[in-house]
Amino acid sequence: MAIIEVKVPQLSESVAEATLLSWKKRLGEAVSADEILIEIETDKVVLEVPAPAAGVIVQLVKNDGDTVVSDEVIAKIDTEGQAQVSPLEIKAAPAPAPAPAAAPAVSTGGAKSDVAMPAAAKLMADNNLSAAQVSGTGKDGRITKGDVLGAIEAGVKPAAVQAPAAPAVAKPLPQVSAPSVNLGDRPEQRVPMSRLRARVAERLLQSQATNAILTTFNEVNMAPVMDMRKRFQEKFEKEHGVKIGFMSFFVKAAVHALKKYPILNASVDGNDIVYHGYFDIGIAVGSPRGLVVPILRNADQMTFAEIEKKIAEFGQKAKDGKLGLEELSGGTFSISNGGVFGSMLSTPIINPPQSAILGVHATKERPVVENGQIVIRPINYLAMSYDHRIIDGREAVLGLVAMKEALEDPARLLFDI
Repeated sequence: MAIIEVKVPQLSESVAEATLLSWKKRLGEAVSADEILIEIETDKVVLEVPAPAAGVIVQLVKNDGDTVVSDEVIAKIDTEGQAQVSPLEIKAAPAPAPAPAAAPAVSTGGAKSDVAMPAAAKLMADNNLSAAQVSGTGKDGRITKGDVLGAIEAGVKPAAVQAPAAPAVAKPLPQVSAPSVNLGDRPEQRVPMSRLRARVAERLLQSQATNAILTTFNEVNMAPVMDMRKRFQEKFEKEHGVKIGFMSFFVKAAVHALKKYPILNASVDGNDIVYHGYFDIGIAVGSPRGLVVPILRNADQMTFAEIEKKIAEFGQKAKDGKLGLEELSGGTFSISNGGVFGSMLSTPIINPPQSAILGVHATKERPVVENGQIVIRPINYLAMSYDHRIIDGREAVLGLVAMKEALEDPARLLFDI
């Protein structure tokens, strides 16, 4: 027997611990080298843990939902073992291999618990119900939490013996209590926050509590940018393999303003103001797991094509949960584009330890006055929130005006004026 340990990947210095999501392999199953065994969620990203070698899983040291740290052993693989069919649910086995004698002790309900969702298994365990007492309505007959709640409301009596699948459920997850009354057509569901969502909430509260946030607004005529995109879109896409989007213009305009007013690119460290001689622009991206802000490193040195390609890459990685810790760390200024969702106006919250953030919104045709005449122009409302502790209104307003002027006359970006 040759045992190889499966360990938690090295986490970044800013991430102390992580949470195991759901094992993709069970005890006694064969795995191939580099096959994904489980995903680990940190407060920033979700990491995949591959099998270090081919073999058979002989021990799952940690359960779904357990909290782990860097380099902690979570499973063991026997590289010389043979796969075996085991009716046991995934659990932290005390021995290198499952005891064959345990199989007869598993009841029909225990075997059926293999198809119970983790939250449902937890709820069944809390109420001493076996899987045989609950009808599954999920995919492939899997038991959902709603199925368990329905069984409880229907008056199903607790089982004499607790289902053996209970140990498989993550202990750190908060207990879900059954409703005391029939909710009828007004159902409620209580689920724990993911690490990412909890971290976002924590940082937003930190920003509101520690920064003196003020927001300044301006409107931008996007016609010049739209005309330039229309004029060069075909050639640009043919040359670079990517379309010209609005975000590359906003990034370039932001960098243009930050160079003129360096305080907008600074941060507070205790009683010191740290001026950054580089421009790492965070781009807020929505993902299925929550808001993430990947960083465009040295954005001042990037071309329009490089910015567009990187933003497209960030969007796809966020969707797939593949963003790395290094892509989410740092940043000196952020841009949040609520316009993609149709937002007309908002007040963005600063992303600590940064001191300013630009909010971009939907471009709509609106009536404006030019030379005493009312005309229709494609207008975008910009909002810049800033930390008034170090940024005065003058720098904030002039910085946003510099962005406005760069967007209304894109040639300024070429000559840096």
